[in-house]
Amino acid sequence: MAARKITIDVVSDVVCPWCFLGRKRLEAALAMVPDVEAEVRWRPFQLDPTLPPQGKDRQAYMREKFGTGGKIDDIHKQLTELGEENGIVFDFDAIARAPNTLDAHRVIHWAAQAAPDTQDRMVGLLFSLYFEQGQDIGDHEVLVDAAASVGMDAAVVARLLQSDADKATIREEIDTASRIGVRGVPLFHHRPEIRRHGRTDGRCSCRRHPPDGGRF
Repeated sequence: MAARKITIDVVSDVVCPWCFLGRKRLEAALAMVPDVEAEVRWRPFQLDPTLPPQGKDRQAYMREKFGTGGKIDDIHKQLTELGEENGIVFDFDAIARAPNTLDAHRVIHWAAQAAPDTQDRMVGLLFSLYFEQGQDIGDHEVLVDAAASVGMDAAVVARLLQSDADKATIREEIDTASRIGVRGVPLFHHRPEIRRHGRTDGRCSCRRHPPDGGRF
């Protein structure tokens, strides 16, 4: 019997820990249905497009968002426990920078032009580099090395990153998501028509950075 083919679009930002959890849970769910052949397409979203291109010191940025109380520690503790349940080793102490993710989304976009599985592997690698290894995924060297790791042409990616290639495309796609009501990620959408926010159980998601600080 031929596999049933479905396409899953995931609106996500690579600095959203719930998106990392969502990808892991999606991966596990698809492994349980071998009769389904899924093409996963990753769509861009920026939790905070106002971050400067070089990013910010993460500790200072977290204080801006959450204040100096224990709220962020509680969030990190919850995420660490959920990560352990899903095969993720979150290392929040290792993360030095809060990056602007526009360039990361450009690389993810180019990875899709190579092959859908290349894009999915790139997304998974960027999540791991940021949340498990504390690397700055706004840094071009990190992005070029990641691209090479999934089989992309490092020289081409390095050249494109030095240009404005596809910046307008990514911003337009993010603006479209906002216009149709996307405020939190991850958002999963597949045909047949099912649209879902949150970690895959709908209980929590990352929210776009509000003017007065706030939650993921």
